[in-house]
Amino acid sequence: MTIYVLHGPNLNMLEKRDASIYGGITQETIFNTLVTSFQDVDFTFYQTNHEGEMIEIIQQTNDADAFILNLGAWTHYAYAIRDALEMKSSVIVDVHLSNIYERESFRRVNILDQVSSQTFYGENIQSYIKAVEYCKTKLG
Repeated sequence: MTIYVLHGPNLNMLEKRDASIYGGITQETIFNTLVTSFQDVDFTFYQTNHEGEMIEIIQQTNDADAFILNLGAWTHYAYAIRDALEMKSSVIVDVHLSNIYERESFRRVNILDQVSSQTFYGENIQSYIKAVEYCKTKLG
């Protein structure tokens, strides 16, 4: 099983962001935890701060059984990324470290609702673990 974990803007700087919201962990901690916890999954990790790069990665990826995405701020407005995902037949799961539905009003908008089959949020790194477990169950 091949799962692409794609991170959007500022997720490469998690350790510098508000620990009460983002858990005080690093992106590397997330990636290492997934690899260690799910040794039977072939992960590809990618992070970019550039929307066009993210679109190209999604468009060019043909071997993904699933995408687990934390698009950060793009979750709320990046319709071009949404459109690229809409063309995929892979399982698409949206994750967030914090509870976006209990934060600022602009963060409560999730444009991925119609293209993702599941969203996990508000449980820090556990959101990612649940996302992988969901993908494994969904893909059999």
